[in-house]
Amino acid sequence: MAHIIVVGNEKGGSGKSTTCMHVATALVRQGFRVGGLDLDLRQKSFGRYIENRRAYLARTGLTLPTPDYRDLPEVDESTLAPGENPFDARLSAAVAALDPVSDFIIIDCPGSHTRLSQVAHSLADTLITPLNDSFVDFDLLARTDPETGKVKGPSIYSEMVWNARQLRAQAGLKPIDWIVLRNRLGAQQMHNKKKVGAALEELSKRIGFRVSPGFSERVIFRELFPRGITLLDLKDTGVDQLNISNIAARQEVRDLMRELRLPGVTPEF
Repeated sequence: MAHIIVVGNEKGGSGKSTTCMHVATALVRQGFRVGGLDLDLRQKSFGRYIENRRAYLARTGLTLPTPDYRDLPEVDESTLAPGENPFDARLSAAVAALDPVSDFIIIDCPGSHTRLSQVAHSLADTLITPLNDSFVDFDLLARTDPETGKVKGPSIYSEMVWNARQLRAQAGLKPIDWIVLRNRLGAQQMHNKKKVGAALEELSKRIGFRVSPGFSERVIFRELFPRGITLLDLKDTGVDQLNISNIAARQEVRDLMRELRLPGVTPEF
């Protein structure tokens, strides 16, 4: 069976699609068969990223390893069992189609609570939650005391992950490996960064996730999207972008792949 990686966060702008694309590209460059799904049926940022990649390759004649991205199939609702949710059926059909031809399936969830996102979390072998490194976004994971900053309890999103874990346990599936990714780490505001880090470490012990450094705030990520390429593709595209900042960003991708601890995967590419 394919190893399913779900990238989820109910707040937008956390870098989910960038994370999806770089993890998918790192895997496919190592020779793995990688399927991709985007559950944000309106924006489809991950899907657009791969669409841009295919257009760029067609335009330039280049050949780059590319994930096997697919849209969710439509279903004939008259064929559904009584009470069956059509979104459940669409996601189930998409995963069933990709599973026999994929080593990994990467699922990008929308920045909101939806039925599709809820079901996808229960499918996750690995769950990545990108989080902007601030207490504004920390609220996604837990409620805190405004005076002391101490964690008061898990958030609605954390409770959803807990429910997904319970469903997997009841089905006899292995536990979700949950990684919270500290994205947009800045060089400034060191005091706030330390406070967020301490709060995440405390919470990680209470609700069971691992904390990993993610991607710093860099202009290059916004520049790569229109062409559908990643930091891992620069040396193969002839784009003169291998400056010190981008080399450091590439190392962040390596560090992330190491932290994910995916079966058979190395951080070298």
